[in-house]
Amino acid sequence: MLLWAGDDPDREGLLDTPRRVTEAYREWFGGYELDPVAFLQRTFSETEGYDEMVVLRDIRFSSHCEHHMAPVIGRAHVAYLPNRRVVGISKLARVIDSYARRLQIQEKLTAQIANTMQEVLEPQGVAVVVEAVHHCMTTRGVNKPGVSMVTSRMLGQFRDDGSTRREFLAMIGNPASGHALG
Repeated sequence: MLLWAGDDPDREGLLDTPRRVTEAYREWFGGYELDPVAFLQRTFSETEGYDEMVVLRDIRFSSHCEHHMAPVIGRAHVAYLPNRRVVGISKLARVIDSYARRLQIQEKLTAQIANTMQEVLEPQGVAVVVEAVHHCMTTRGVNKPGVSMVTSRMLGQFRDDGSTRREFLAMIGNPASGHALG
């Protein structure tokens, strides 16, 4: 790639670049080695009957689009309505990272997070909203900086009950309000 770009791979500043790129790719695509289901399997039942919404918002992530391998930088908001058991909140962030650190499209990422939470936790419902900037669109091609994409997946009570869905959306704020993603 260095030669293709027109540079000299033997130049001092580029001597370690192949190693650095390999390490970066290992980190960026490390999600293939992670099991998102395993993160959610340890739950806690000592909740004093808590059955209200659990929301984790503004979870930053970085991914890469599967079409151009360009960065996708964003944040996810997730919620679930427990059914007698809760999960540690760091595990929710790990689920997001395990899927984000793969070649992705945002729609699939959103569905994977929601579906995994629903299948493993068996809650009364799951809500996921993902907002992201796609560098394949903002830095090349149509070159439209400042554009972000918002996707959502609502399952169970979040899909069936409009007031539950509205409560979640109010808790995370308006995802299309143009918060700076970077």
